[in-house]
Amino acid sequence: MLTDEILIEKAKKLVEAGTGWGDSSDWTNKDFVELSQKIEDRTGVMVSHVTLKRIWGKVKYDSLPNVHTLDTIVKFTGYENWRDFKLKNGNGKTNGDTVAETAKVDEKKQDTPPVKEKKYFSKKILFAAGIIVLPCLLFFFPREAKNVVATDYSFSSKTIVSQGLPNTVVFDVNATKSPFDSVSIQQSWDRSLRVNVSKNERQHTAIYYYPDYFQAKLIVGNKVVKEHDLLIKTDGWLSLVEQSPVPLYFSKEDAISNGKMGLSADLIQSKNINMQPTPPHVMYANVKDFGDIYSDDFVFETSLKNDFNEGAAVCQDTRVFLLCQGTAIWIPLSAKGCVSDLDIFFTKYQTSGKQEDLSAFGVDFSKFVKLRIECKKGKAVIMVNDKQVYAINDQIVKSKIIGIMYRFQGTGSVDYVKLSNEKVNYDEEF
Repeated sequence: MLTDEILIEKAKKLVEAGTGWGDSSDWTNKDFVELSQKIEDRTGVMVSHVTLKRIWGKVKYDSLPNVHTLDTIVKFTGYENWRDFKLKNGNGKTNGDTVAETAKVDEKKQDTPPVKEKKYFSKKILFAAGIIVLPCLLFFFPREAKNVVATDYSFSSKTIVSQGLPNTVVFDVNATKSPFDSVSIQQSWDRSLRVNVSKNERQHTAIYYYPDYFQAKLIVGNKVVKEHDLLIKTDGWLSLVEQSPVPLYFSKEDAISNGKMGLSADLIQSKNINMQPTPPHVMYANVKDFGDIYSDDFVFETSLKNDFNEGAAVCQDTRVFLLCQGTAIWIPLSAKGCVSDLDIFFTKYQTSGKQEDLSAFGVDFSKFVKLRIECKKGKAVIMVNDKQVYAINDQIVKSKIIGIMYRFQGTGSVDYVKLSNEKVNYDEEF
């Protein structure tokens, strides 16, 4: 019989697996706001992001969630309600239920003679179920890493090519002192990119399909014993359409012409990518060492346009990213009627259109939109079409800028990009 606390932990793991966002220990306030919306979209019931943060232990709260909240959480994972979840996961019978179930079993015992073949078949089912369930339990309840000392392990990596995507990374590992037969290597914060390898294995390779600044991890049991930074660079501007597991890459000649960078809807569809009913996401990225420029002291300017607004792409969701070591900055833009779904992240500061009015980031994408970010002495000003629309006065941390990225729902174009401070002057007019 599993306790409610253990069952809640299992339900949380199912939610985490369903989102594909990786370990919840890395989730931010924005993730819980988005999860709240996803739960409401799927179940029709609203569970606030604050309640979700309490359940996930981000906010101190000593009581168990109420049954209504638990009903909604497990409905999101495919169960009828909390009682159904408990019954199917090793618990859930009240005293009355137990008596009723026992009576039914006793009645069946009296009416049905025992059959050896059925018993044998039942044992086979139980054995098969054990084979399936045991790995799941090991996933949901990670092995406790007792007496694991980080200095007993080593973990490093190198890329096969210095820049360009895809890129294979070779991990060198020494984990022979692990108390377990296997250890885990995780490519980044995303738990879905975790693989188990033998503790005696000295090398492991993995392919990175997207550029960014990653933190690779070596995990023994449930403990991260080693992690290191890993920069996956592009060879200049990279253009792609996101898809799993391998994105669709385009050449520079496909994307850059007539002084602009962009992929037309016709070109995307010519590669057998449908624009409807679910529009793709197009990404343009330039990840490299830009020099001595940091997130607390820079000026960034660009002009961009979302080029697709048909069907499900009516919101024209667009984000501009500045990738930094260990963090990021992103500024959202969208059609004016969709600003409730926007969110801003600035190294540590974050806010959401669910929490405050971000209507100034709703724009008319029938023409190019100018965006300017100016950050000095840890304070930032954001301007859209030469008008100040937002200011950030705290929670800005200093981190080296290592990439510029655009992400368009449907597709979009970029006219120019400028990134500068007193030491760096990156200017790209395509």
